[in-house]
Amino acid sequence: MRVLGMISGTSHDGIDAAVVDFRLEGCTLHGGVVHTSGTPYDPALRARLVAALPPSPTTFSEVCELHTLIGQAFAAVASDVISESGPVDLVCSHGQTVFHWVRESTALGTLQIGEPAWIASAAQAPVVSDVRIADIVNGGQGAPLVSMMDHLLLAAVPGTSAALNLGGISNMTIVSDDAPTAFDIGPANALIDAAIVARGANALGFDADGAIAAQGTIDERLLSELLDEPYYALPTPRSTGKELFHWPYVEAALVRAGSIPSTADLVATLTELTVRTVAAEVRKAGVTTLVVSGGGVRNPVLMAGLQRELADVKLEPSDDFGAPSDAKEAIAFALIGWLTAHGLPGTLPSATGASAPSVLGAITPGPRGFGIQPTVTAPNALVLEVRA
Repeated sequence: MRVLGMISGTSHDGIDAAVVDFRLEGCTLHGGVVHTSGTPYDPALRARLVAALPPSPTTFSEVCELHTLIGQAFAAVASDVISESGPVDLVCSHGQTVFHWVRESTALGTLQIGEPAWIASAAQAPVVSDVRIADIVNGGQGAPLVSMMDHLLLAAVPGTSAALNLGGISNMTIVSDDAPTAFDIGPANALIDAAIVARGANALGFDADGAIAAQGTIDERLLSELLDEPYYALPTPRSTGKELFHWPYVEAALVRAGSIPSTADLVATLTELTVRTVAAEVRKAGVTTLVVSGGGVRNPVLMAGLQRELADVKLEPSDDFGAPSDAKEAIAFALIGWLTAHGLPGTLPSATGASAPSVLGAITPGPRGFGIQPTVTAPNALVLEVRA
């Protein structure tokens, strides 16, 4: 079964896509990764999206228009991918998160936009979407949903292994002999990107190759203020997003710290914040092997900081496990689509805090219906092979 997974993450900079050709052999699911790509949002659309995100006010009309425009953007990517790599049986679209409603440590709701009917029409295939809410209904965080893939992919790694994703938000799945656990650690690139945009430091909207951070010095007073954030003390599982970690959050911390750092010093400090918060959770969990993915992998300042703080931990890119770092989440949503199509849960209650596992998503039919597959035995391992 060929599944196209698609997502725009918390950095909201574009659409990642992956086509995976799945086949089940016994209890092992094999996935041939036949295509991966990343497509930036049109700058005008991204600017409009950013302007509507918390803490900015917005309107239902703006949400409706963005829901349509982002759905059309996803549809255009799906059409291009299928033209290049061939037809698919199913699409799983995460869409674009615009709000994740958390009160204290309880997730109450979540909203991802990107109308799936546009994607189904372009792909000529059914689309699984709205994949987080079923887990929240069952008492979970609705995140991190990549945990199922992490659990299957790292099951054979000796010791205590963990998968770390460094997107807008950092999240980690811990795989050990006990039930896997997972949670959002805190900001990875979210605050760095916010500072870059607010200070007009790079038209790309991020610290390319960590070049700005490399020129700065850490402001220890500001870093201490940022590390005092109560979110880091919440019990796991926990989840967060740009509802908390945004530019006004940084501005408030600057006022409390009495700091007026240069842009380079500010970016260096925010990069070190990611290093310190991630390293603390990795050490706390006793992780021996850390498999890293996401855009943060391309930031040498961030990665050097993790290697410095985690000298006794083996750091490996997810590429070594058949999941290219920039496409891992798209591959994970292709897996979720495959599981949903076969009536299998896509969540692990121990990872999200739910009371029960959930079959994820709503299905928008394609021209031949809903694409539901015969029930199969749930796999206990995943082997990925890059064929692209």
